[in-house]
Amino acid sequence: MEHLPIQSGWQNVYNTMSIRIIQGPHAQSPDTEVLRHLQQRANAAGRTLELCPCGCLPELIDQIRATEADSTEFMLLDLGDLAYQAKIHPEAGLDGALDELSTPYVEVHEESGAELDHPAGFHHAPIATVIIHGDIGSSYHIGLGIALRQLSLQQAA
Repeated sequence: MEHLPIQSGWQNVYNTMSIRIIQGPHAQSPDTEVLRHLQQRANAAGRTLELCPCGCLPELIDQIRATEADSTEFMLLDLGDLAYQAKIHPEAGLDGALDELSTPYVEVHEESGAELDHPAGFHHAPIATVIIHGDIGSSYHIGLGIALRQLSLQQAA
């Protein structure tokens, strides 16, 4: 899997990421202009942004687990077309990976019904779930705004 810091040149830069977008496959992914604007917002706030596109559910789960091992301070989780698969295959371990996660996160979606159902006893639910029907780019913008606000509050504390 290729990790793509969202910046000109798409250079891989590890151990400097503060916000990670874990993205499942989409029929329509956010366009380059949306991603560039997200990067500009993160940079203006003194943060970096990393896009981790995932093609399958096990890969997405591996990326969630890898978030604990690096410098990620916040995560945006976009299941994309894997939302249905995650719901019908709980044995795949997505709930467990999220429950073990200490990094705060926001779920972002482009359609209602794609959000995760968190089982009873779930310890680590998202800070927010953002759903803008038919506009994943707007969901990303709102999710990033929440992430930047949370990180700013943590830094001020």
